[in-house]
Formats: sequence, structure tokens, C-alpha cells
Amino acid sequence: MSQPRQKVVQRRLGSARVFSRTLAQLFCGRGARNWLILALAAGPLRPCADEKGLGASDTPAASARYEFRSDHDPDGIGKFFLGREIAHVMGRQGAGWLERPERGEEEKPDLLVQSLKLKPGDVVADIGAGTGYFSWRMAQAVDGSGLVYGVDIQQEMIDLFTKKMAERKITNVKAVLGSITDVRLPTNSVDLVLMVDVYHEFSHPYEMMQSICRSLKPGGRVVFVEYRLEDPAVPIKRLHRMSEAQVRKEAELHPLQWIETIKTLPRQHVIVFRKKGSPTE
Repeated sequence: MSQPRQKVVQRRLGSARVFSRTLAQLFCGRGARNWLILALAAGPLRPCADEKGLGASDTPAASARYEFRSDHDPDGIGKFFLGREIAHVMGRQGAGWLERPERGEEEKPDLLVQSLKLKPGDVVADIGAGTGYFSWRMAQAVDGSGLVYGVDIQQEMIDLFTKKMAERKITNVKAVLGSITDVRLPTNSVDLVLMVDVYHEFSHPYEMMQSICRSLKPGGRVVFVEYRLEDPAVPIKRLHRMSEAQVRKEAELHPLQWIETIKTLPRQHVIVFRKKGSPTE
């Protein structure tokens, strides 16, 4: 390569690195930054997407759903949906937090799973499953005739999930590597979707909920578990909490009907919706 040509390539690569860092902050949080820089040599730049990652969110109509601000909370990505700033994603480095010993007392996971009223044979999806902290509990509740999909967008978390399930000898689970816009589950296949402290981190909440609704059977349930924004005593950063009103505002953009809000957990509300189109509406 000639020297002038080499300098042009270097300048373009430098500009692309800056652009990739901006995209990582806006769309995916800090964890995607290195991936984007490494991906520059492989082909066209795509913001934190896999082979089909952005899809519908590239269209003008989809872009209009979101607002971007340079002046924003450092715990957020500068992207807003219906007035709410989206929080940074917890990366693989946060796996220890998911398994902390005091979590049982703080979140009462067994009480949560009990409140879901799962039955043997149910098919459940744990979105943002992480280490599988709730997946193995639900796998026991649905018995060997049921199935739990553990969905995560980070391969490192999927690997850790698989390891944890093997250690517990849980066999009725299936790890699924999703994308930032798609849970990649079969259509009309799931009885219940559980999201524990994860929805507020979706970089594309509208598209993800579209995908989740497609995966639900008619009459299937979606359960949002989020730290209560309304309670100032909850010791969690603001962007990692959500109000019940905000959850309902965002969920009801989709074919979902609110059923109930369970308030038995110490710090979180459990907000339950049913997919419309069933005889039980």
C-alpha cells in the first residue's frame, strides 16, 4: 500500500473508532465498545448488532420512537423512550452481583417464583437470564415436562448460564443467545416471560417487546420485575428502577393487557400482563 493511501486508511480507522465508541455508549453501553473497534477490520460498521441485529430499528419510523440527548445521566446511554432514559447494560463483570448471598433476603426469589403460579409442562422464558438465578428455580416449578429458555445477549453470560445449570443438574433448560432487538424464540411457544431487573436496560425496548409478544402463546403472560421508583428507600440507582405507571405505559403499546401488580417483594413490584387474543380476556 502506498504511503498516502496508508495515511488515509489510518485516518478513517481513527474516525471509525471514535464513532464506534459513540455508538457503543448510545446503543449498547460500555460492554460493546471493544467489540465494535475490533469489528472495524471485518466489514461495514454496525452499531452493536449481530448479523440481523437492528432490522426494523433502522427505519425512519422506528428511529422516531427514540430521543437522543448529549446531556444525560452518566448511568444511562443517552437514549430515551417515552421520557425514560435507558440504563447501561450490566456486563459479564456483574455476574457476582447476580449471585450475591444477600440477594435471597433482598429479593425473595422463591416467593417471586411461587407468585408466578407455574404448572408442570409450562414453557417459560427468562429474558436477561444472566447466571440463571431464576431459571433453575422455574425449571423445578415446571417439572421435567416443562421447559425454561434462558435468554441473554452476551455469549459470556450464556456460557456461564450453561455451566451453572450443569452444576445444578438442571436439564429442562435451553440457553438462547438473543440480540438487542430479538429474543429469538419460536412464535406462539411460550406460556410466561419473566424479566427481572432487565427491561430498563433494553437498548431497543419497543422492538424487544414486539419479539417477546410474538413468542407468547395467546393468553400467555409477561412479568416485569423492577425496583420501585416510587419508593425513595430502595437503595438502587434511579435509572435502574421503574415506576409502575411507566412500565404500563410502555407495555400497553403492544397487544398486552394488564392483569395485576404484586407487591409482596421487599423492593420490587411484579407487574403482570396477558397477551390479548385469548378466550380468557
